[in-house]
Amino acid sequence: MSPALTREREVRWPRRIATPAEAVKYIDATGCCMLFPVTHVPLPSLYAAVTRRDPRAGVYYDRYFEMVWRWKDELPRRRRAFYAKYFRGRGTFISLGQLPSFLAVREAAVAPGDSERFYAEGRISPDARVIWETLAREGPLATLELRHACQMETTAGNVRYKRAMLDLQRSLIISHFGSEQETGAWASARFELTCRAFPKQTAAAQSLALPEARANLAAKVLAWRPGATAAQLARLFAWPKEQAVAAYDLAHTRGLKLKDAGRS
Repeated sequence: MSPALTREREVRWPRRIATPAEAVKYIDATGCCMLFPVTHVPLPSLYAAVTRRDPRAGVYYDRYFEMVWRWKDELPRRRRAFYAKYFRGRGTFISLGQLPSFLAVREAAVAPGDSERFYAEGRISPDARVIWETLAREGPLATLELRHACQMETTAGNVRYKRAMLDLQRSLIISHFGSEQETGAWASARFELTCRAFPKQTAAAQSLALPEARANLAAKVLAWRPGATAAQLARLFAWPKEQAVAAYDLAHTRGLKLKDAGRS
């Protein structure tokens, strides 16, 4: 999955993306994509598809930047796509069709009250547990409001908050869910538990076997980039080699047909 191959696939998108509806179509087509191009993450980016620029050209704070920056909060709020800091802790969109497979692979098809179990199993930190339980109790909250509710308002508390939030996003436990103008600067992101923001996709994930879920993810990547190898899938998804090979083989056995459980 070379950068050249990524650029080629993005350029083939038939037209410049200019509306949220067109952005959703692009996310659905890719299955998952980055908000902005990220080095060593061989996935297309929504920003590059909007600007039609070479991903290596960098990111400019222009009207295209403002468009995609709004969409990262708007699309999850409207339940049109999932967004969180996922691949390498960077902004990632996941389509509703592929979200069940991602949740199944991450074992993140949870209920709001599962924080205690995750903590007991050592899967989340004490700070992540506090944030999870606060959202479970209070519902969607914007950044400053959430920090206040979690008593993480100090400078040191903000460091703990950011670390725990990143862990929860990379575990797919929480999603962006709109924005709120808390200060005179940029609007703050609002966050919600993924299981409440996307209940249908969470329910669908619970019926997916892990081999099937991994094959679904592999099939979507291979449909978008036919030259991808099992080793490249392993690096992208952080899968053990044997799991990546099995997913690769099953995807090809099916003729790259995938089960978009989240839209059924």
